[in-house]
Amino acid sequence: MLSFMTTSPAVAADPEVLEREFSLLTAVTRLDFLSRRDNVVLDEPNDSADDDDNWMSIKDVTTTLDVEEALELLALGEVVARKAHEHRQLGIRAALRGGAGWSQIGRALAMSPRAAWEQHSAWLDEREAAGDHDALDGVSIAAARDLAGNRPA
Repeated sequence: MLSFMTTSPAVAADPEVLEREFSLLTAVTRLDFLSRRDNVVLDEPNDSADDDDNWMSIKDVTTTLDVEEALELLALGEVVARKAHEHRQLGIRAALRGGAGWSQIGRALAMSPRAAWEQHSAWLDEREAAGDHDALDGVSIAAARDLAGNRPA
């Protein structure tokens, strides 16, 4: 009769749902809001600089979020990571269209030019394999590959 109350709570919205519904800005804003609510105790002033690196000091801090909000916070973190990765690729394409080279792009990403090119190429491969034609169709993927050019040495 009341068996539904004995099951563990489900995430109200999983990352796939939130990713479709929220822009990066909206997801980051909600993530920030929930994080600040959860970290109220942690944000109190601290007089001791010695405690700054002591992660054990937060071990016994309890959350101010309920289970559903805590799970939403977790799912939103995943959404933000995914969307940030997508925006990185858009940024790379914009930099290439603007005339930047892989040395400049690598420096902006704090990696070698070759690693930046390889990550971008792998992302294009994933889009092509997934048939993700909402974001990039075959023609757009080919154009992005042409824009990326050859792998830097």
